[in-house]
Amino acid sequence: MGWKAAEKLIRHWKVLRGDNVMIIRGKDKGETGNIKRVIRTQNRVIVEGKNLVKKHIKQGQGHEGGIFTVEAPIHASNVQVIDPVTRKPCKVGTKYLEDGSKVRVSRGIGASGSIIPRPEILKIRTTPRPTVLGPKDTPMDLVLEKTYDAKTGRGMPEL
Repeated sequence: MGWKAAEKLIRHWKVLRGDNVMIIRGKDKGETGNIKRVIRTQNRVIVEGKNLVKKHIKQGQGHEGGIFTVEAPIHASNVQVIDPVTRKPCKVGTKYLEDGSKVRVSRGIGASGSIIPRPEILKIRTTPRPTVLGPKDTPMDLVLEKTYDAKTGRGMPEL
């Protein structure tokens, strides 16, 4: 990828995997679906069951050939997140709550301004956290050991 192409990449993504979106341009305009995959290097998303195309696959070792129907990627600017209250497409903004947590909110004309929940699929880890300590993990008693006292200044290195 050249530097010109890298300049055009979306830096702050408004749509996430698992979001309920409406397609606003293209042959499936007006239809809704969930985002199956986000391809950040191409600014594209794949929506479940939408933008179907026929793909001709040649027969090879271990798989059969033929004509298959697959979901093609759609540019991210051609989809909009659906407002959970009004069920209409809206822009997405961010807001900080009183407790300091960052949430996505619906914006734009006719939007309710309600919080857009984070998709459940993103809360599931693809690789589980290890439960057994490895050779490079720091033991818990060393982690919890208090090495600096703020009141007396003990533990501060001499500079």
